[in-house]
Amino acid sequence: MGFSFRRSISLGKGRRLNLSKRGASVSQRIGRVTFNSRGGGSVRLLRGLSFRFGKR
Repeated sequence: MGFSFRRSISLGKGRRLNLSKRGASVSQRIGRVTFNSRGGGSVRLLRGLSFRFGKR
């Protein structure tokens, strides 16, 4: 397993700018559901447990 890079910057009101080795994306959180600009998302089920869906 190699090294990875990920940086997340809050833009306010549930919005984040995510920076990684693959590039940049924006995510928007609405309640328990988070959608990102790459066509994916996640649903928070419990504290520390989530279900990811869509493209990765």
